[in-house]
Amino acid sequence: MIDQAQHQAFNVKVKSLLERIYGSRAMTFGRSETIAPLLEQLFDLLQPHFADAIAENLNKWSQDNILLITYGDSISSQKGESPLVTLHQFLETHLQDVVTGVHILPFCPYSSDDGFAVIDYRAVDPDLGTWKDIQQIAQSFNLMVDLVLNHISSQSLWFQNYLQGKQPGCEYFIEVAPEIDLSAVVRPRSSPLLVAVETPRGQKHVWATFSADQVDLDFTNPDVFLEFVKILLFYVQMGAKYIRLDAIGYLWKQVGTSCIHLPQTHAMVQLFRAILELVDPSVALITETNVPNRENLSYFGNRNEAHLIYNFSLPPLILNALLQGRAEHLKTWMMSMPPAPLGCAYFNFTASHDGIGLRPSEGLLREEEYQTLLQCMKDFGGTLSMRTNVQGVETPYEINISFFDALQGTAKGKDQWHIERFICSQTIMMSLEGIPAFYIHSLLATPNDWENVRKTGRKRSINRHQWSLSVLEQQLKNPKSAHAIVLQELSRLIKIRRQQAAFHPNATQYTLHLPNKALFAFWRQSMARDQSIFSIHNLSDRKQKLKLSDLNLVTTDTWCDLIHKTCIQGIYDTLTLKPYQSLWITNKFNRADMDE
Repeated sequence: MIDQAQHQAFNVKVKSLLERIYGSRAMTFGRSETIAPLLEQLFDLLQPHFADAIAENLNKWSQDNILLITYGDSISSQKGESPLVTLHQFLETHLQDVVTGVHILPFCPYSSDDGFAVIDYRAVDPDLGTWKDIQQIAQSFNLMVDLVLNHISSQSLWFQNYLQGKQPGCEYFIEVAPEIDLSAVVRPRSSPLLVAVETPRGQKHVWATFSADQVDLDFTNPDVFLEFVKILLFYVQMGAKYIRLDAIGYLWKQVGTSCIHLPQTHAMVQLFRAILELVDPSVALITETNVPNRENLSYFGNRNEAHLIYNFSLPPLILNALLQGRAEHLKTWMMSMPPAPLGCAYFNFTASHDGIGLRPSEGLLREEEYQTLLQCMKDFGGTLSMRTNVQGVETPYEINISFFDALQGTAKGKDQWHIERFICSQTIMMSLEGIPAFYIHSLLATPNDWENVRKTGRKRSINRHQWSLSVLEQQLKNPKSAHAIVLQELSRLIKIRRQQAAFHPNATQYTLHLPNKALFAFWRQSMARDQSIFSIHNLSDRKQKLKLSDLNLVTTDTWCDLIHKTCIQGIYDTLTLKPYQSLWITNKFNRADMDE
């Protein structure tokens, strides 16, 4: 039975947010007549799901949290079992003690964009498996699911009802006359923004940010918001511990504006967070905003929006640093990054199902290095996807390439350090403040899949390979294959990392300024201040000297390198790092694990 305190807590958290979002409707129809019924509907919807204790959970993660990003069918078996069953078996065989969470990319029935044109939010694509398969994975690993709320498939019931003038759906989409000036709208694509469709009221033009098959939903209609609250609650019931708000920055549209990051969008994120804290404070909300860094950081809000934000500037900056052999821009960016607010964290990654976003690198790279980056990616087998900017000009939006193949060489060309350079990139990523996430094709060192691109006609398919389980297992049994070498070494490093309090997602981070520009170094300190880790990385294809005196190691402590299990003999010694070698020098370690 809901008590008065819970009811009051609900009103305090939710009422003002609803007024901020739907204030224009309230002014039109009268605030008390619009907001009060909506508030009551929302309360009735949430009441059966209220948590026993409504309080913010500030302990959602620790250094032990590592996520895997994968499609449900990234690995398939020839035995006739569903891909989700095969995925679960692979996870338990190879990654049970490596990762703690799994982001299964959209697994609902869909019509395009490899799942991001959702037909039915409450169903599992039968080609992948069932809800039972999803829940079995969720019993062993913390589950992340996508809430694709900006748009829906043109084949969905809602849009088909819209085309027929029926409920629900006939008022769920955004109609705009084609003569209206929409030139200020920020686009992630170069396709037409408006799509002409036939309805019982004649031809209409509906808003479609991403493609003609992905029709944007109209969140100015509170009924659309309520529909997604129901879907959110359903995903939590199904075991989701992370809710990823896909393409959230484009949610709210207002003609005459950029239609990205509008105040109503931020208020909607706050509202979803408030709802999660009322029904299950252990669930984390993560926003996906592939935009310049300052815009991305805005989704922490006043520690009242996303719990986690994708660190979108990280992939292009790590890539550039390893191509150039120096850390200049990576260091400048890191020094400008604020610590994540209390109860929040960065979501670190180098690769995902999408390409390497270029907008997050805006203003962070010099033009000549930016052009070198693009040319190197073409030389290493990649390609570019474009978008139309506000001037109507097509510009690069993302690099489409396997991150493993993106590091085949440097700005000087391909070389023999491919695997070492790639492992260095992943070691840097997992050492930084935040929660690390590994794309399955990074752990498996999957190369570019141009055959998949030719089959689908989509550039992003280059990084969406589908492994045959038997072929993959054969590769992993071969100790000389890149797939086996990378998975074994990254698994080893991840296991070491998970034991270090200094790698807590919110532990202190400080960028170091070493005289040797080829060395990238930063200091992490545990929240209890009892462990320090100096994370040092040789970004070059040559041996580099490290003077330990530049690190200011405390003389009363004993120091060891966790990665190579060697102890430091003197804090003023000079170490030699091999090409792309990484060190984790710490004052707190298990002596039994070290080679004295």
